Amino acid sequence: MELRPLGKTGIEVSPLGLGTVKIGRNQQVKYPRGFELPDDEEVSRLLALARDLGINLIDTAPAYGSSQERLGRLLPGPRDRWVIVSKVGEIFEKGRSRFDFSRDFAIAQVEASLRQLRTDYIDCVLIHSNGDDLRILREEGVVEALERLKEQGKIRSHGISSKTVEGGLEALARLDLVMATANPAYDEERPVFEAAAAAGKGVLVKKGLQSGHVGGAEGVRAAMAHVFSLPGVSAMIVGTIDPGHLRQNVAIVESLDAAGGLRRS
Repeated sequence: MELRPLGKTGIEVSPLGLGTVKIGRNQQVKYPRGFELPDDEEVSRLLALARDLGINLIDTAPAYGSSQERLGRLLPGPRDRWVIVSKVGEIFEKGRSRFDFSRDFAIAQVEASLRQLRTDYIDCVLIHSNGDDLRILREEGVVEALERLKEQGKIRSHGISSKTVEGGLEALARLDLVMATANPAYDEERPVFEAAAAAGKGVLVKKGLQSGHVGGAEGVRAAMAHVFSLPGVSAMIVGTIDPGHLRQNVAIVESLDAAGGLRRS
């Protein structure tokens, strides 16, 4: 897969990124079927397969259970071959999520992520929004924290995993990129994609396959075709622990690219 620019960050990413919640957490998730966490050998094989298929983008978060710790142990090197996206603001403990968007918590959470991931920098850190995007961006200390961490070289870029159009637009004015939702059944955040394209900011797409509710190769192809037709899209994050699904997803992206179906903004 041909790498694409992540906005103006200077980072290049594969159009398909691997979401890793399923390697660390199987409680309180929104997938259509339950699943067991894979063992270390299965995770190692999955990550090696992702590398061999041309994926360089890995999405994780402190709220994804043991995902970060396992990536720190099992992600094949070299480190600069990977673009790692993590998050701040949410933590999952004892079967429940809680949120803290203060400056000090954000700094502490990034420091913990660096230790778990066994790295001295994270390529991108996103604010893991609880849905109150505008208040978080305007009133909490997390933006200041991310700016400081970026100045220190501990993170290369910052953004928000937003849940509202207003929050996404606000983030594009203040941060490097946004993670937004898009799929054939949900097009409400199109203004964010259009604004990102106009500003040259990066966009990562979440829930492109409706958290696993899109079924069959044709359904997946239609969903990916829709996502990559949108302006501003840098990459689409797909979470899977099934090697067959990963191969299928990459093959679909490559076929769309060959047919001119991957928009370049």
